[in-house]
Amino acid sequence: MNSSSQTSASGTSSQLERGLGLKEAVALNMIEIVGIGPFVTSSLVIKAMAGPQAMIAWLAGGLLATLDGFVWSELGAAMPKAGGTYVFLREAYGPQKWGRLMSFLFVWQTMIHGPLSMASAAIGFSKYVSYLHPLTKWEAKAVSGGLIILLIVLLYRRVETIGKISVLLWVGVIGTMLWLIWGGASHFNAKLAFDFPPNAFQFSNLWFAALGAAMINTVYSYWGYYNICHLGGEIRDPEKNIPRGIFLSILGITVLYIAMQTSILGVIPWREAQNSDFLASLFVERLYGSGAAKIATVMILWVALASVFSVLLGYSRVPYSAALDGNFLPIFGRVHPTKHFPHISLLLLGGLAFIFSLALKLQTAIQAILAMRLLVQFIGQAVGIMLLHRRWSADRFPFKMWLYPAPAVLTMFAWAWLFWHTGPFRKFGLAAIGIGVIAFLVWTREMRQWPFAPAAPSKPADGA
Repeated sequence: MNSSSQTSASGTSSQLERGLGLKEAVALNMIEIVGIGPFVTSSLVIKAMAGPQAMIAWLAGGLLATLDGFVWSELGAAMPKAGGTYVFLREAYGPQKWGRLMSFLFVWQTMIHGPLSMASAAIGFSKYVSYLHPLTKWEAKAVSGGLIILLIVLLYRRVETIGKISVLLWVGVIGTMLWLIWGGASHFNAKLAFDFPPNAFQFSNLWFAALGAAMINTVYSYWGYYNICHLGGEIRDPEKNIPRGIFLSILGITVLYIAMQTSILGVIPWREAQNSDFLASLFVERLYGSGAAKIATVMILWVALASVFSVLLGYSRVPYSAALDGNFLPIFGRVHPTKHFPHISLLLLGGLAFIFSLALKLQTAIQAILAMRLLVQFIGQAVGIMLLHRRWSADRFPFKMWLYPAPAVLTMFAWAWLFWHTGPFRKFGLAAIGIGVIAFLVWTREMRQWPFAPAAPSKPADGA
């Protein structure tokens, strides 16, 4: 489990260095989780819920992340390898048959939803830049595309250096959030924070529909607690550090999110907050003036940069792992000869993110991300962990899920409910799976792999 090497399909040894400890693991998770998400989705969540009861959507998102964290922790501790979900799905559904299809589908989708995640953060970055200086449509696209290019340059180096950069970025992320929380706490107005409209807690079908729409945005803001699973081959003592990193990240971010959202609602009336494109900047401006708001905006841009940094780092290991396994294009299995990281994978995913950042709108990107990922990755893993428990002995799980299988079952139904609330993007998610299945069949037919592998010759009967 602790070996630092993985063997490629061609038989050569490709080295990944286990240079990330618990501190770096938590930092990488938290900077991906926060990102630009809570700063651009806060107003969307308030509008969807139509009042301060929007806090329920943030609490529910944290609870769902915690439950799903048990699935990721058990899988990540048992299979600490580059690629994360790719490895989990392959082993859970059988590496010789259906596991090949499921893992291929994940890699296929990663080539789209990974760059979509980066693009959404880059688009949010450009939105906040426009608070500092008004941007035309094409200037905004140039800013978001330029951010992607900058991050590719920053990530083109050894993993030990990446770990140090991640801790530096993490300090900026936490500092920004603590400043916002302190400002709100010291100027808190309870009448504003708890100005609930009539029927705010009338739990009707319409209310739950609003909760579903709000949770599309809060779940997007929580995602990233699993990032270190994709870097499993580069984590020291992964059987302990992966679960610890996941739960410390979720706990820390949930506390920070709830405190920050409460602080904002205690300063800005929710009817005004729901229509703001720069809610965090407006919040600081209301407290300390325009000069401080500009400083806060620069710090938020730091947070967005940190998020794209972590996302691109984690996802670049997924096609790499699949290529080593012979289940994706071999070129993605190449490792830089001196810096020891999958540079081809990094460059291609970064290039796609650059294109998406120029072509899409923020809300479109968010809904497309959820519609693509929920079925194969999140529901697939929840089912997969139960399949593994039926086949594997208990000693193969260094971390054991509490109250098994309750967390896996609950997350499976919760993800299905959220998939339904992605609305018309459900068709996009299903279409991506359908095209992925066709691509898998074309690939396996060309490679003469399952289900097109030649039948093994039958053994002659005794005495023949």
